[in-house]
Amino acid sequence: MTDTTRTDRTPGQDPSAARPTVWLSLPPDEIEGLPDAFDYVHWDGEDDFPADPADASFYVVPYMKGPVAGARPLAAMRNVKVVQTLSAGVDHIAPHLGQLPPGVRLCNARGVHEASTAELTLTLILSSLRGVPRFVRGQDNEKWYAGFYPALADRRVLIVGYGSIGAAVEDRLVPFECTVERVARSARPSPRGPVHAMDELPGLLPSADVVVLTTPLTEQTRGLANAPFLAAMKDGALLVNVARGPVVDTKALLAETESGRLTAALDVTDPEPLPAGHPLWHAPGVLISPHVGGSTSAFLPRAKRLVVGQLRRFAAGTPLENVVAES
Repeated sequence: MTDTTRTDRTPGQDPSAARPTVWLSLPPDEIEGLPDAFDYVHWDGEDDFPADPADASFYVVPYMKGPVAGARPLAAMRNVKVVQTLSAGVDHIAPHLGQLPPGVRLCNARGVHEASTAELTLTLILSSLRGVPRFVRGQDNEKWYAGFYPALADRRVLIVGYGSIGAAVEDRLVPFECTVERVARSARPSPRGPVHAMDELPGLLPSADVVVLTTPLTEQTRGLANAPFLAAMKDGALLVNVARGPVVDTKALLAETESGRLTAALDVTDPEPLPAGHPLWHAPGVLISPHVGGSTSAFLPRAKRLVVGQLRRFAAGTPLENVVAES
């Protein structure tokens, strides 16, 4: 077991006094501005724990280590007060909150992934509409696929799950001369226009040229894009999923894409990773990226700022940001 404990002390503090321990999935010596009120250990999902999980007061969950690794120490974290993910979604941790003591706050990474995910969303939309996958295959085979292709301009884009990522997507759509409509769990105003409630979705789908899914995965959104949802989309529409794979019914999507009625651009799939031989790989009109919406060079600086800010608030006893659940 490797101990990477940081043991800085506040001036005048009794060296024998026990201090709260923070489990970081980012190396603490690579993060500037960490408060000196804590001891830090580094654990990024390895088999061995760097310290006793029972001593952890604040736990930053490993990022992109699959659905199992991050939850592994939770049952032993008897004294933890905060669980901080570095992902926008918390569906890999929320089911395990029952293992934790009462009052543990679960926080997500709002503010970390908006820029990267919105960039990829725009990339998927433009690539799909403008025929980029066909051009790449044409280049591989020395074929020149000239002709007219759909543009994003003048299209109607429907963003389903309009939160901070949905708003970031809309920010990047603005220069492309398209119309944007927004759907969230409940209706509300937004700086760019009204946000419709989810029960209005059936009436909005038939007029959308592009439907973008940015909703978190919950019991309410699992299978949201099912056969009736997809059937309500207009002929030739594009479905873009940058949320979670299970938000879409894969079997229903395959039926629509294999018929040629809909196209799709997917950064997430169900199952995931998509296994060799799965029909989605070769479904007509389907573009797949390997769940890379948030994993870009923009991740680390934003993740570090989030962790430092949350730990400073925790040390000061002030309210944390991004609290999405409590045990």
